[in-house]
Amino acid sequence: MADGAFAPAAGTQSPSRPAPRRAGLRTLARRRAAIAVLMCLPLMLLIGALVAWPALYSIYLSMLNKKMTRFVGLGNFVFLLNRPAFRAVIMQSVIFAVSAVVLKALIGFVLAHLMHNIRGRGQRIWRGLLLVPWVIPLAMSTLTWWWMFDPSYSAFNWLLNRFGLPSVPWLGQTWWARSAVILVNVWYGAPFFFIMYLAALKSVPEQLYEAATIDGAGTWARLRYVTLPMLRNVISITVLFSLIVTFANFDIVRILTAGGPQDQTHLFSTYAFVVGIESGDLPLGAAVSLFMLPILAVFAWFILRGVARRSEETMA
Repeated sequence: MADGAFAPAAGTQSPSRPAPRRAGLRTLARRRAAIAVLMCLPLMLLIGALVAWPALYSIYLSMLNKKMTRFVGLGNFVFLLNRPAFRAVIMQSVIFAVSAVVLKALIGFVLAHLMHNIRGRGQRIWRGLLLVPWVIPLAMSTLTWWWMFDPSYSAFNWLLNRFGLPSVPWLGQTWWARSAVILVNVWYGAPFFFIMYLAALKSVPEQLYEAATIDGAGTWARLRYVTLPMLRNVISITVLFSLIVTFANFDIVRILTAGGPQDQTHLFSTYAFVVGIESGDLPLGAAVSLFMLPILAVFAWFILRGVARRSEETMA
């Protein structure tokens, strides 16, 4: 009985043994989290110094008068919205960004699909060649495009004249100039979409295509019901990133047209440079650049909401 009386007591203490182990794991997790924060701290400080502080200062700057001696609140923004020239800049920026991103996405998707079907060493060669426009510095390649569009020495007009067609004022008329700017942006940015979509296509299981083929699905059916659903989130994030970069584009417009003819190709970035730097009104230039934020916020909200909804459906 004495031995049996001690047996339950010993059994009741056995579940409490893992407690020190759990406490040790929690301590280790907290220690690792602290170490991770300390390791990331230099990068966080760098981002704060180079990104967060200038962003906050630009918001403060946009609410000052031209001499930066008086706080005017939203006066600069109201002044800009009342100017027809700036309303044209908003329209031109949206047209430029949306049309360029759509074209880049379509071209990149087609090229990625074609490249995905090339096997062996040939794919590596073509992949390297298609990435050349993205590798060349944008300012240098834009100067080459400017030479091809130049009214006196245009290579495009020379080809048109050889076929008996009249010369085109590529940079001298509004819609031709806008088309030229969009063309150069598409030429430069399409390889980014191409390599992102190609990487996503590599991750799609071949078994899905085999099962679709067995079920009688053709090329378009496989594209619609297999490829696009598997690539929707990648397409959305790539489009959002490209929208942000395209809205902030500066080099192409500045080198090709400098905003002309008659300020008809200005974007937010180039117009902010003209107003803030060349005209000496830094607060107004900061206000111009900040107009991108609400537009990009709307695009980001719609795109990220779709990504979140699709992720929830996948998890469910």
